[in-house]
Amino acid sequence: MKSQDIFILLKLASLQAQENKDLSSVDAALYTVRGLAEELGVGKSEINNSINRSISVGLLKRDRKNNLPRPNLKALREFIVYGLKYVFPAKPSEITRGIPTAFAAPMLKGQLMTAGEMIYVWPDAKGRDKGQSVTPLFKTVPYAIKRDSRLYTSLALVDAIRLGGPREAHLAEQLLAESLEA
Repeated sequence: MKSQDIFILLKLASLQAQENKDLSSVDAALYTVRGLAEELGVGKSEINNSINRSISVGLLKRDRKNNLPRPNLKALREFIVYGLKYVFPAKPSEITRGIPTAFAAPMLKGQLMTAGEMIYVWPDAKGRDKGQSVTPLFKTVPYAIKRDSRLYTSLALVDAIRLGGPREAHLAEQLLAESLEA
């Protein structure tokens, strides 16, 4: 597994949640390698390799009706909650301008008391906030989240799990479960 596999799986979960919410199918072209590459800013060969890796470990399966890639949401959530922070740890570094993540992101802001003034951000030259830099799961995360707010929510919650203590991680786990199943 690579970190971009989780990024791609969360995008597929976002597409599936949009389908469930609207009770209509999302454009099937978004599920293609080309569509995912355009939406995420990831190379087509890397998308294809990621899909194959995710299928081989059981985090993704093909829909029987239309052959679209569908994330195994239960297994994905378990991996994020119990393994992600060990496999892909987040380490805050220098102060930079960027997009708020983890506890500073809109879906968690104000829900937890923070111990300091500094927030966590994904580095982005066009970001409006200043805080401690956290390397995102993949370098194109800032590009992709501007196109999909549901993906932003999922990735910020993943960072809260990677960075937080038990109380913070537990709240992020609950919100992520709701987000993935919504």
